[in-house]
Amino acid sequence: MEKLILAINPGSTSTKMGLYSDDELLFAETLRHDLDELSGFDRISDQFSFRKKLIMEVLKEKKVVLENIRAIVGRGGLLKPIESGVYEVNALMKKDLAGGERGEHASNLGGLIAADISDDIEGSRAFIVDPVVVDEMHELARLSGHPLIERKSIFHALNQKAVANAYAESVNRDYNDMNLVVAHMGGGISIGAHRKGKVIDVNNALNGDGPFSPERAGSLPAGQLVELCFSGKYSKEEIMKMLTGKGGMVAYLDTNSFLDICDRTERGDEKAKLVQEASAYQIAKEIASAAAVMKGNVDAIILTGGMAHQKTHTDFITDMIGFLADVVVYPGEDELKSLAHSGMLATEGRVVVKDYK
Repeated sequence: MEKLILAINPGSTSTKMGLYSDDELLFAETLRHDLDELSGFDRISDQFSFRKKLIMEVLKEKKVVLENIRAIVGRGGLLKPIESGVYEVNALMKKDLAGGERGEHASNLGGLIAADISDDIEGSRAFIVDPVVVDEMHELARLSGHPLIERKSIFHALNQKAVANAYAESVNRDYNDMNLVVAHMGGGISIGAHRKGKVIDVNNALNGDGPFSPERAGSLPAGQLVELCFSGKYSKEEIMKMLTGKGGMVAYLDTNSFLDICDRTERGDEKAKLVQEASAYQIAKEIASAAAVMKGNVDAIILTGGMAHQKTHTDFITDMIGFLADVVVYPGEDELKSLAHSGMLATEGRVVVKDYK
C-alpha cells in the first residue's frame, strides 16, 4: 500500500496543501481566501469547517485514496513556547489551539484540521512541526522596556528554519555554524537573527511588532496607540483588528493582496507606491537591527515568503541593506516540503516525536 503524507499550511490569506509520496510531491494547491470570504467569521477557529471542506474537496477531485494517507502534518499554531521539533497532536494541543488563549492566527487551524482528518483514517497520525511559538530568544531580547510586557517569540519558524537550512546546504555549510538574517514576508512579516542554529531575536509577527504587512500594523507609536484605545471610539476587539487583520496595507489601500498593490504601483498609483516602498523601508530597518544583534557578523541575508516574488520589492530592500552581507532571495516558502519531510521521518521512526505538555 502506498504511504502518503498530506501537508497542510493555513495562512492568513490562503490555505496551502500538498500530497507527498515519501519526499516526492504528487500535487500542491494554494486555496486563496479574499477578505469577503473571511469577513463572516468572527474568530479564526470559526474558519475550521470552511477550510477543511476546501481541502477535502481537493482530495476528492484528485481521487486520493484516503486510506493510503499515513500522516497529516499541519503548520503549528500559537501554543505554549516550545523547542523546535516534531510534535504529535494530542488532546491538550487541540484544546490550546481551539481556545486561542495565546492569540488568534490561521496557523492554529493546522493541527486541528490535521487531527480531524486523521481521526477518520485508520492507522494515520497527525503532527505539527516547528510551530510559530518556537522560542530560542536570548534573555536580553525579552526585555521590552517595562516588566509587565515581555517580548515574545512568535514568528514563521517553519519557513525561516527551512530556508536557512536550504541556504546553508547550497553553500556547503552547516546551519548550526552560520549567522543569518532571515526575513519572511507574507501575510505577516518576521525577521529573525539566526546565530549558530538558534533564532536569538525576532519580532513578534502576530500582533504588534516589526514592519507592517499586508494586514498587520506592526510596531506603532505607543503613546498615540494608548490615546486611540482610550478615545471611546473603539472597542478592544476593534483595536485588536486594527493591529491584526485590518492593519497595514489593507488599512491604507483596502486590499490585503500584495500582488494587487504592486500592480497598482506599476499602473502609476502613487499611494500604492508609497505604501509598498514604506513596507520595504521598514523591513530593511528591521534587518539592519537583526544584523546589529550579531554585531554585524552576518554570513547572508535571506528574503523569503510570498512578497519576495516581487523583484522591485526585494531590490528596494537589497539596495538599503546590501552593504551588510550578501542578499539571497527564496521566493515563496518551502513549508509544505518541510512539513511533509518531517512527517515522513516521524512515521518511519527516524526522528524523535515530541509530546506537547
